[in-house]
Amino acid sequence: MEWLNYHHLLYFWMVAKEGGLVPAGKVLRLSHPTLSAQVHALEEQLGEKLFTKVGRKLELTEMGRVVYRYADDIFSLGREMVDTVKGRSTGQPVRLDVGIVDVVPKLIVRRLLEPALGLAEPVRLVCHEDTAERLLAELALHKLDLVISDTPVPSGSAIRAYNHLLGETGVSVFATKQLTNQYRKEFPGSLDGAPMLLPLENLTLRRSLNQFFDRRGISPRVVVECADSALLRVFGEDGVGLFPAPSLLTEELTRQGHLKLVGQLEGVRERFYAISGERKLKNPAVVAISEAARHELFLE
Repeated sequence: MEWLNYHHLLYFWMVAKEGGLVPAGKVLRLSHPTLSAQVHALEEQLGEKLFTKVGRKLELTEMGRVVYRYADDIFSLGREMVDTVKGRSTGQPVRLDVGIVDVVPKLIVRRLLEPALGLAEPVRLVCHEDTAERLLAELALHKLDLVISDTPVPSGSAIRAYNHLLGETGVSVFATKQLTNQYRKEFPGSLDGAPMLLPLENLTLRRSLNQFFDRRGISPRVVVECADSALLRVFGEDGVGLFPAPSLLTEELTRQGHLKLVGQLEGVRERFYAISGERKLKNPAVVAISEAARHELFLE
């Protein structure tokens, strides 16, 4: 790997920014020959001319303009990093990279992340959706600030991460008005033989549902299986079958009138976690998410 001398890059950046060796030397308190030597050293390392002399002035070459743009980004980001670490306002939205396990309902995600957008310091959310394994690997590499998951990090995991329980909710069954009228009576026994839209077999919610059905001797007719709860909802709205969803979302799911509550599955619960690389949450946006979830969102 070729290493860049950032001192040389800084001197080049200041010369380009200030418009010449003399004004840059005044800012950096360096002599004209010293600055010139530093810029030449960078040019030799890159194998490109960065300045050309036009009369008494130095002007950036085409490659010099490319390098200047990179240098400007590098040193601007460096200032932002120092301001963030020292708790100073940067004047720019704070970036929050959140990993979202693909099975977590999108309506839950939206409500969990809303508090971060309401802080005095502006936040720019960057959401990454993937499997839990891949997102935890990204968290371990410090590419993510937080992972929202329906399961905690397994005990004995090689990844150093900490589980923060956000809350839990019951699970209910929803369907179109026609199907609701057909299966609401004698619920949940009415689910025996009913057309069901369910999560994949390997998912936590599906295992809980299977245990519920087994305890009551219920054998639904599974017509659709998928990991994405939003897709289950789409099939449900089309009348393909009945589907489970967090009871917390009952108002939102039934607000439009397309879907109705068939009934709540007693004893079936879903939990949601914020997984971070730190034992104690410190990031203000992450703290806001956690506090709102525990004290406002999951209060059914």
